[in-house]
Order: sequence, then C-alpha cells, then structure tokens
Amino acid sequence: MESIINPIVYERADPWVYRHSDGYYYFTGSVPGYQSIELRRGKSLNDLRDGDTKTIWQAHESGNQSQLIWAPEIHFIDGKWYIYFAASNDEEVRDRTRHHRMFVLENTSEDPFTGTWEEKGQVVTAFESFSLDATTFQHQGKLYYVWAQLDPIVPGNSNLYLSEMSNPWTLTGKQILLSIPEYDWEKIGFMVNEGPAVIKRNGKIFITYSGSATDENYAMGLLWADENENLLDPYAWHKSAEPVFASSEKNHQYGPGHNSFTVLPTGEDVLVYHARPKKNDFADPLNNPDRHARAQVFTWNEAGFPVFGEPIADELGKE
Repeated sequence: MESIINPIVYERADPWVYRHSDGYYYFTGSVPGYQSIELRRGKSLNDLRDGDTKTIWQAHESGNQSQLIWAPEIHFIDGKWYIYFAASNDEEVRDRTRHHRMFVLENTSEDPFTGTWEEKGQVVTAFESFSLDATTFQHQGKLYYVWAQLDPIVPGNSNLYLSEMSNPWTLTGKQILLSIPEYDWEKIGFMVNEGPAVIKRNGKIFITYSGSATDENYAMGLLWADENENLLDPYAWHKSAEPVFASSEKNHQYGPGHNSFTVLPTGEDVLVYHARPKKNDFADPLNNPDRHARAQVFTWNEAGFPVFGEPIADELGKE
C-alpha cells in the first residue's frame, strides 16, 4: 500500500474527508483566521495537500455568519452537496447572544467545485445557545443530525445531541442528549464534548467525539448503539469511560481529535484527525495554527470495535 504522508494538510484543524463515487477525496477544515470555507480534492489522501483548492464561501461583513467560521464538513445527501459549519457574530464576546450557531450550504451541481453554494440558513435546535460541530448520517432510510451544544442547566461548555431531520437543514421530532462531559479526561481546561463523527460497522453505530480544551489534553471518546435499536432512545447508547485516542509523547503528536472517517480504495478504514507537533504554548490554543490534518489506517477487534492505536509520527502512515 502507498504510504500516507502526514500531515496530509498543514494548518487545517477539524479535518473532514469524504471519498466520493467519482474517485476524489473531498476535504474541508477550519482555515486559520476563521473567515472562509475552503474545499480541496485529490485522487489520494496525499494529493490533498497540493491538489485542487477553492474558497467556496466567505464570512459575511456583519451578523451571525461574520466571525469564527469553524469546522466545516462536506456531505453528499440524496444527490446534492451540503456543507455544515458553525459561525459567530462576534470575534471576542461569547455570551448568551454572541456565540456560535450552526448553518448549512447546499450545492445541486454534480461537481462541488462548480455550481452555486446556496445558504440554507441556521439549523434551529430546541433551545438557542452556543452550538457547533454538526455532522449527519443516514440509517434505515432516516437522516440524523449530531451536534455539540451548551445547555444552560448542564454544567460545562458543550454536550452532544441527536435528532432526526426532515431535510438536510431542518430538525424534526425530539432531540436527545447523547453525552455530557462526565469523566476526568473530558474536563481538562474546559468541560467539553464536541466534534462528533459517525461510522457504521459490525452491526453498530459508532460516534467518536472529542473532549477537554484544544491543547495537548484534547482526546477522543467513543459512543455506540446497536444498529437495530431506536437511536432516539438515550438508553440505546453506550459510552467508553476511557479515551480511545490521545496524545503520544513518543511520536510527538499532541491533542489529537475532531476526527472524521474515510476509506482507502482497497477498503481499509482511515481515521482523519488533527494534532499538534508540540504542546501548545499560546495563551489561547485556538489562536495557535499548528493543528495539522493527519490520517492513519485503523483496525477492528474481535468484538467489532475500532482499534485506533496512537497517533503515528509524521510520514509513517501506511495507505
């Protein structure tokens, strides 16, 4: 197999990779400065670093989509392209009204590098508060939405929620609380559950997520449910008490997380994530642009659960 040369893209936190039926890997991630959404593509993961690149959306001059454009994800749903992202109306003030909300772009073109990206508006949840890091997945004919949000009655910064969707920008029915920061590893610096990503394998729905502050303490956790359960029943979901992917002192990879999943042409599953090459030395780690996008193949154990191992050293991944 061809080696994956890490980082696959420099200075792109919150990396999202989707391999489409046209043979391209499509990539989105948070762009330093947080004022635009960039789309990349390549025929291999290594091609993403220097492959086709296009800025497909710019932040508004004012209003609730004008600041801190975070964590865009590209999805292909029912023949159309969608990008989910979070945006704020203030660069510094973060209170009840000035903070992130979640938004959607749609492109009906067969090629997402062409056509028009139309703003479909805010994804409205059961209550108005800080919300971000949305992802979607389809299961048994239904479309689901998973995201992170602050609940004013739950201590901490963000929890994970799940809801069904009536279309790719509208929630329908009840939303359930999936996970709150409860273990020590989820509460270092900040009490955080965020950055969910979904993979379906071995009769289960797995949701990875990230916890703690975005420095070297950032790490990944795991939720899962049986594929035949009612996914909107909170009792259907289970949670690992320990992180499943964390910093590696040996390999000089710190704060791995906010991951996505893709596959190689040969069928192996790939974990895509960001990590820092050293411990954070900025007062605010979000202002440190050294979170680079990385990728590595992972395996599954006899019980059907993912085995991520530890973040590999640069340029040592195998494709």
